Amino acid sequence: MSRMLKLILTVAGLALVATTASAAYAQAANTQQTPKDWNYEIVDGKRVPKGQRKVNADGSWREEIRQGSCVTIKEKSASGEYKETRKCD
Repeated sequence: MSRMLKLILTVAGLALVATTASAAYAQAANTQQTPKDWNYEIVDGKRVPKGQRKVNADGSWREEIRQGSCVTIKEKSASGEYKETRKCD
């Protein structure tokens, strides 16, 4: 093999390794969670409002989400019953 062919194969191999490593890094960086102190989370590339959920000792919880002049109240009892209401002023 000539020196030129060895050089080309070496450079191509290094480029392939660099591309693979950068793709793996980008994929790992993409799996991060939305920080807890933000008021929304990203689902399917869109912002979804996140309310302040209050969890009781028995496992029941209540969450209020405000969107403009509307309030969505989500509640779940300790027995597993889920209820969602929406009020607009």
